[in-house]
Amino acid sequence: MDRLFKQERSNFKIAIVVDMWLTGFDVPCLDAIYIDKPIQQHSLIQTISRVNRTFAGKDKGIVVDYIGIKRKMNLALKQYGAGSEQNVEDITAAITEFRNHLDLLDKLMYKFDASAYFKSAGNGAELKKLDCLKQAQEFVQTTKEKETRFMGLAKRLKAAYDICVGNEGITQTERDRAHFYFAIRSILHKLTKGNAPDTAQMNARVREMIASALQSEGVEDVLQLSDAEADQAKQNIFDDEYLQHINRIKLPNTKIKLLQMLLQKAIGQIRKVNKVKGVNFTQKMQQLVEQYNDRTEQDILKSEVYEEMAETLTDMIVQVRKAFTEGEEKGLSFEETAFYDILKSLCVKYHFTYPEDKLIALSKRVKILVDEQAAYPDWDKRDDIKSALKVDLIILLDEFGYPPVERDEVYGEIFEQAENFKKNL
Repeated sequence: MDRLFKQERSNFKIAIVVDMWLTGFDVPCLDAIYIDKPIQQHSLIQTISRVNRTFAGKDKGIVVDYIGIKRKMNLALKQYGAGSEQNVEDITAAITEFRNHLDLLDKLMYKFDASAYFKSAGNGAELKKLDCLKQAQEFVQTTKEKETRFMGLAKRLKAAYDICVGNEGITQTERDRAHFYFAIRSILHKLTKGNAPDTAQMNARVREMIASALQSEGVEDVLQLSDAEADQAKQNIFDDEYLQHINRIKLPNTKIKLLQMLLQKAIGQIRKVNKVKGVNFTQKMQQLVEQYNDRTEQDILKSEVYEEMAETLTDMIVQVRKAFTEGEEKGLSFEETAFYDILKSLCVKYHFTYPEDKLIALSKRVKILVDEQAAYPDWDKRDDIKSALKVDLIILLDEFGYPPVERDEVYGEIFEQAENFKKNL
């Protein structure tokens, strides 16, 4: 169907589209789009861009508006830097904005030598281009301010480019420069968000280079750890050889970004079962991230600044690994330790003491109770089961004399841990 619709002589002339083909689907001969769906912001710009490609015998594209998108269109154009009250048929302003943002990105990157990317030819040319791309994304991460500014400019450049991509007024040199910046943005986006945007619209060479840049630095190994592969992911995250693999990366900012992502995934694994430890590790990680984001351009010359950050992140990953097994010395499983930690933390929070042996025994009993009461798959949606669990928890805690002081808040926090425990197992 995809191929047929792109052929001018095909009898397939009309497609009713919900998603997918609304963005990133290039059919130069397409000359009309009928919109009867609420769309806004970047998605709206990409949608009307389906009919703005130049093609023999076609002088313009037609947007038939059944729902009233003109106001949303003007807002989107204003937000993404393509003007405010312009007519959507006129792409001259979009070309101007495209060139303005291209110039701003050139100025932002003026200290970086990108000649290897644009001029390399002959044997080893692709490797030189690939290395240049990796060095470029490392350069952009010199400071958090520079990284944020680059990502914002590249996003607005892409929005303007989507509108005027088919216009012959844009030179091939301008397109190549734009794709260079889009490639850097895609790599950085994947390092921070886990997915690379817009690659479907890039030419095959740049798309392959993005994939190579990620794979050559071991980024894909980290990013492919998904919740669906939790057990395997946990083994990978806590494997010493795997950590050494990340720490061998020579690009300091890229290595730190990967360690951050790895730590975040490790904390996510423990937080699913043990809310107390998850929150504690999350707070520590946020402090480290803030410290890293406060770096200055001078820090790029001080290798010890990055080495210290990488070492600290690695140490925290090791701490998370230990947290999975630290309850064993008390005779507690990982799941039982989650209840031990919440009961212990409440002792500190509300300033009371409780015997250690009774705390261990109570943790085991609470875990058994939660398993028994929450055995149904939909238990978290059934108020009757949740109410029964709350009552049984209060009775069990009273049986153990916990807490030894009048604090009703204790029951609520224990039940929150019980809900968190069962929801994620």
